[in-house]
Amino acid sequence: MLEVHLLKRGLIVSCQAEEGSPFDDPIFIAAFAKAAELGGAVAVRIRDVKNIKAVRKEVKLPIIGLTKGTYPSGYVLITPRLKDVEELIKAGTDIIAIDATSRIRPNGIDGATFLREVKKRFDIPIIADISDLNEGIKAAESGADYISTTLSGYTEYSAAGYDKPDLELVKQLAASVNLPVIAEGKFWTPEEAKTAIKLGAHAVCVGTAITRPVEIVRRFVKALQE
Repeated sequence: MLEVHLLKRGLIVSCQAEEGSPFDDPIFIAAFAKAAELGGAVAVRIRDVKNIKAVRKEVKLPIIGLTKGTYPSGYVLITPRLKDVEELIKAGTDIIAIDATSRIRPNGIDGATFLREVKKRFDIPIIADISDLNEGIKAAESGADYISTTLSGYTEYSAAGYDKPDLELVKQLAASVNLPVIAEGKFWTPEEAKTAIKLGAHAVCVGTAITRPVEIVRRFVKALQE
């Protein structure tokens, strides 16, 4: 079992590449993870078994593993099946991230119910990715080991109005659940990350701003054209 204190006040780097990116290959994902390790990150967040296997060979950091599917609405569903959890563990994952939102999955259950099923079957820490305070509280009650704001702004009911980190949700969760809160989603600057820690976050996870060069270039291009 991963010791909670190992992530305290640390940076978790989400090493993922969007479909069509020239970096969408296990070799490059592993390189991003190694760079994160060299830079002082405390963990990496990695999608898919093939990438986790590649990263496990290169770094000693804890790996937060996940897979991705979709809801009928088209929104992303993080770690859809129990089979995914089993395969992620076999690949070398240390922590599993799952979608713990209130949305109904294709198999007819919501995120909290799925979380309870995972905890019954597997002895591994779980990060509950949620989008609002009520989901965070319910995930805590359902056995999550960590609560993450990953999906704030990425659900049908939280999609409007968030183009920056949801620091208010970080603050609310820190005051409401007796679990480590991971601040994730739309972090672009060290100052934003530092603010999240001051508001009670246990750790901060940053992805796009570090490991998605295509999106970083687009942001510069857009700024120059405005």
